[in-house]
Amino acid sequence: MNQSNIAPTKGNLLNIKRTLSLSQLGFDLLDKKRNILIREMMLLIDKAKQIKDEIESTYSSAYLSLQKANIALGVCEDIANGISIEEGIEISLKSVMGVDIPSVDIKNKDVDVCYGLHSTNCQFDEAFMSFHKVKLLTIRMAEIENSVYRIAVAIKKTQSRANALSNIIIPNFSSSVKYITDALEEKEREEFSRMKVLKNKKV
Repeated sequence: MNQSNIAPTKGNLLNIKRTLSLSQLGFDLLDKKRNILIREMMLLIDKAKQIKDEIESTYSSAYLSLQKANIALGVCEDIANGISIEEGIEISLKSVMGVDIPSVDIKNKDVDVCYGLHSTNCQFDEAFMSFHKVKLLTIRMAEIENSVYRIAVAIKKTQSRANALSNIIIPNFSSSVKYITDALEEKEREEFSRMKVLKNKKV
């Protein structure tokens, strides 16, 4: 803020003090928002790590069961092609500190067996159940990864705004308050000296 353009008046001092107070309040709110978002992001990252480990172990179990089913039944491609594509995924948004993050849900979480039991065996059933579990875990992982990305972007924006307030706007207003206060005090001292001189002349 160019202080040479500011008239050192009490009105301007009050206005700048009010704006400075709002800027400091804004910084405090942004700082709290950033901390809450960081905490939320760290919780989601921890969940993502757990789900990733679970997905890897479930995939390993699923492919092992599928391999055994292929050995016992021959190639299971025809059976697999008969399983319908998942189309029941629903995405909605929820707000966390003003950040829209996705909430992914699936209409039918129950296992819907869509192949003939007489043409398969228990290894194929285990593979089918494991891949169904992987599907649910992958949906959850996609939700978390997208949420982490959106929160990270919001944290960056919040940090940028907080830095602007802390490093530019608040110091400028603080400097202006000091400039006007010093100018008013100097003016009062001059006025006091002038009145004293006039009083002495009258005497």
